[in-house]
Parts: sequence; structure tokens; C-alpha cells
Amino acid sequence: MHLPFPIAEEPDPQTQEKGRLMFAGQTDFLKGVVAMSGLPPSDRLEVCFAGRSNVGKSSLINALTGRKGLARASNTPGRTQEINFFTVGEEHYLVDLPGYGYANAPVAVVEKWQKLLKQYLSGRQNLRRAFVLIDSRHGIKKVDEEILSLLDSAAVTFQVVMTKADKVKAADREAILKQVREKLAKHPAAFPEIIVTSSEKGDGIPTLRAIISTLI
Repeated sequence: MHLPFPIAEEPDPQTQEKGRLMFAGQTDFLKGVVAMSGLPPSDRLEVCFAGRSNVGKSSLINALTGRKGLARASNTPGRTQEINFFTVGEEHYLVDLPGYGYANAPVAVVEKWQKLLKQYLSGRQNLRRAFVLIDSRHGIKKVDEEILSLLDSAAVTFQVVMTKADKVKAADREAILKQVREKLAKHPAAFPEIIVTSSEKGDGIPTLRAIISTLI
């Protein structure tokens, strides 16, 4: 039986090499943005990464680019409090969105971040896809549903990237994937493929690089 939202297959060698080459070049931090007025010009194609706090967003970006210190990894939820732009070569942006679901941030700060996030997602014409990171140990939580619905309403295609796959026992994996698939079926903007990754082990990183390279 064909499963809805199958796990993305490894790309063919040519596409995998295209992805490798894209991220083998220069990647730099450009700027952190706290208001729409600070966004860089929309003259490059871009993809963005969203995920609840401590899901492994910084680690994934570091693994993608092969730059350990490019995105700051932290065990403190909510550390990424702005939209961070990274240049990939001379034609592309990677965008790290503020983490969400942090319990300890002041309400006013959370509201400000949420407003900025909504404005960015609905107003960035050069955005090709949002990658929503989901912790493989926990599946989709209520706080994740909020960002998925926001992406639906903004008509931004999103694709789920399962992180920390190496932390999940094989016996638990299928149950988590089943839950994720059931949740995604309710979201019209969801791209019908799941990427499973481990930043620590490198699993799925070539596949994600290849997918990004075909988008931008």
C-alpha cells in the first residue's frame, strides 16, 4: 500500500552532487532581522526553516552548510529571537526563523515574534519553501499545528523535516511517523514527502541539500 507522505528517497547521483556543490561554496551570516523594514532585498531565491525551540534548527543548518559555528546552537529554548539570513553563494538565502513554543519568554516578546513571523511568511515573494522541523522523538505537537496552519493561510508550501532521528528507537519510529502523517493530511500546504535527518550522524543531510538545490 502506498503511504501518504512517504519518506523522501535518496536523490540520484547527479542531483545529490548538485546539492553538495551548492553547499560546498561560501555560506555566510548576513544579518538578523527584528522588523520587516530590516529584511534584505527579495532579489535572491530563499528557503526558510521553522521549528519549535530546541528542535535542532541551528544544528541542522550547521550540518547542511558544513559550518559548525554558522548558526548558534543552544540548549536554551527561545535563543533565536530574530529572523536570521544566511547567504549561500551569490544567488540564494537560507533563513532561520525564530523558534516557537518557548515557555519562558515574556508574552509581549512572543507576540512580537509571532507578528513578525506572519508578516514574513505572507509577504516574501521569493520564498520557495518552508521546512518545518519536527522532533522525531515527539512528533507533531499542538504548538507545531499553529505554524502549519499559519503556512496554510499564507499559501506557503512547507515540507516536514524530522530531526534527531538517531535518538528514536526503531520500535517507536513507525508510531511517530503515523502520527505525523495523520496530522499533515489536514494541511493543504504540506508537501507530500517527509525528510528524516540526524544532524549528529549526517543522515538525510545529502537528501535535504539535493531537495533545496532543485528548488532554488
